[in-house]
Amino acid sequence: MTRQTHPVDHELIQAAAHVARTRCRGDNHTMAAAARARDGRIVTAVNAYHFTGGPCAEPVLIGAAAAQGAYELDTIVSVGDRDRGVVPPCGRCRQILLDYFPELKVIVGGEDGIRTVLISDLLPETYVWADHQLEVV
Repeated sequence: MTRQTHPVDHELIQAAAHVARTRCRGDNHTMAAAARARDGRIVTAVNAYHFTGGPCAEPVLIGAAAAQGAYELDTIVSVGDRDRGVVPPCGRCRQILLDYFPELKVIVGGEDGIRTVLISDLLPETYVWADHQLEVV
C-alpha cells in the first residue's frame, strides 16, 4: 500500500500549538487539537484527562465542532503541551476519526518530518463502524 501525502496545513498546526501553549495547564489538559472544517473554519479543543479515562482532544474536538455547526471536517492535528509538537492520534482516536470522517486528513509527525495523510492510512484494513448504516441495495 502506498500512502499518498497531502499539503501540510501550517496554520492548523499553529492554532493547535497556540491552544496547547495557552490552555493546557497541569495534568488535566495536556493535548490540544485543531481541525479545519470544510467551510474553512478552524475549531480547537483540549483533552479532559481523568483517572477514569477522560476523552482525548480529538473526540472533544468532534463535539466542539458539532456544537458550532461544523459537521464536516477536512483536516485535524494534535499538539502536545510543553512544546512536544505534533502528536499522532492514539489507536482509539484513529478509529473514532475514521468512523466519523472516512476522508479526513491527519497531520502527523515522525522521523521523516511532518506530513499529512488520510485517516485510512493510519488505520489500514479496519472495520468501519459506519458500514452498518449503509443502505442495502
